[in-house]
Amino acid sequence: MLEPTLSVLDQSPISAGGDGAQAIAETLALARHCDGLGFHRYWLAEHHGTPALAGSSPEILIARVAGLTEHMRIGAGGAMVNHYTAMKVAENFRLLEALFPGRVDLGLGRAPGGDRWPDRDYFHHLQHLLELLDEPNDRPGSGRPEVWMLGASAHSARHAAALGLPYSYAHFINQQGGAALMSTYQQAFQASQYLAQPAGSIAAFVICADTQEEADRLALSREGFLVSQRTGIPGPIPAPETVRGTAYTAPQQRMMAHIRNQSIIGPPEKVRAQLLLLAHAHGAEEVVVLTITHAFEARLRSYQLLAEFF
Repeated sequence: MLEPTLSVLDQSPISAGGDGAQAIAETLALARHCDGLGFHRYWLAEHHGTPALAGSSPEILIARVAGLTEHMRIGAGGAMVNHYTAMKVAENFRLLEALFPGRVDLGLGRAPGGDRWPDRDYFHHLQHLLELLDEPNDRPGSGRPEVWMLGASAHSARHAAALGLPYSYAHFINQQGGAALMSTYQQAFQASQYLAQPAGSIAAFVICADTQEEADRLALSREGFLVSQRTGIPGPIPAPETVRGTAYTAPQQRMMAHIRNQSIIGPPEKVRAQLLLLAHAHGAEEVVVLTITHAFEARLRSYQLLAEFF
């Protein structure tokens, strides 16, 4: 089994007791940390209207993170292009590519909320965006980022195949049917000026710690956050002790167990083995790792352990 390339997805989580400014400062520190550890890409997420995630403008963060790092590709994972005109996205990312040649990625996504376009209109929007990115490089802001299609549905897999783009499957969002969707993408792929053969990655939630007990404790924070978010009580990322001390209902407890079962959590040897199996099952050459903990030091440690064991 070939070993996948490792990359990072950072949602800039806001921990209880902290704030958005602290979360962004931690994003910058984590990017420098991962650049030194040898990770391939560093993708910055886009979220709006949540007290738990601070990254609302990946293009601004890309400029800052790329300036602080030397080796990794830096990109949007992703830009929620249903919120913006194609011209605005194209010009932002052509300019970023001009500032950091050969290092910028544009991951294309469609977030809930905002404009709810029919799928055919969204596909045309993507086509228009690619046309703008491919305009002659004869003015300031020229240059073309590496474009990826992101998603966790059949729509995104079909779009990636039809447009001839690499596809990153969001396993951390939808753990069901990913292997079939990746197979659909690979079989339907149409060679393009961007890519001759299908290329894919899988984005997974991972916590790596020195022991299983410590990894399980750290994982409580994301589980508590997601249960609160999904039951209408959004808030920042709680401490593990807060989650342990909360009296959850039976349905909430089942939801927490489901989240735990769909995550990759444990010491390095276990995590490495599970990531290899996940990548192989999905035919993915790259794993994009999302890690959220309440304590920033635990997140730093998790990525360090991954780098050491890959």
